[in-house]
Amino acid sequence: MPGRIGGFLIAAAAALVILGGSILPFLTPGYVRLEQARAGAGIIDRTFGYEKLVASDSPMVRSATTAILGDLLFGGDFDVAFGDSTVLNEREQAHMRDVRGVFQGFFALVVASIVVLAWSFRRARDPEARAATWRAVGSGARGLAIGVAVAGAFALLAFDAAFEVFHELFFSAGSFTFDPRTDHLVQLFPEQFWSETAIAVGVVSIVIALITAWAAGRRAWAGRQATVLATSRART
Repeated sequence: MPGRIGGFLIAAAAALVILGGSILPFLTPGYVRLEQARAGAGIIDRTFGYEKLVASDSPMVRSATTAILGDLLFGGDFDVAFGDSTVLNEREQAHMRDVRGVFQGFFALVVASIVVLAWSFRRARDPEARAATWRAVGSGARGLAIGVAVAGAFALLAFDAAFEVFHELFFSAGSFTFDPRTDHLVQLFPEQFWSETAIAVGVVSIVIALITAWAAGRRAWAGRQATVLATSRART
């Protein structure tokens, strides 16, 4: 059976896997385009000396969004260009490379967590050990649900402050501040995009965590019952 440290590692691994799985659907082009339309995203074009909003459903914005998303997930320089100018300036490109580094680090932890869970269940060969492993998974799922709920409540009350704190934790000061009047990155992904996405990720992760906690509890109970039955038979 996992000890205290082992139980903590299993719980943390379960929480990371649930959170990672909850984020993945929101990195798809379909969702990004839908949310851009909801948030009124678009690029302010000043090529001809006056401001023109190029809407999110235009081929140019769709192409730029797809290229940026591809560079984020699969590697690239975020240097998509139209004509003689790039969509993102050097500061925006540098920030997106930093964002990719955070994503890579997080999903590396998710992959490592999958390995931890697979190894833990493989080693848990008797019913009592499996029950203990499932209890740890349930603890991680419940902990994630509570943590996301608390963080979500704080974000709903003060999203700007939560957004600022998050960026200060992972990025150097001044590298993540952009002007929505001139910088295309925040025009393509405005504040409403991030606030609604954060809410959606939070809701999905809580639902999956609660389902996982319920399923893990049933598995743990079944394992415990099997152990009691086996012990009773051994005594008789």
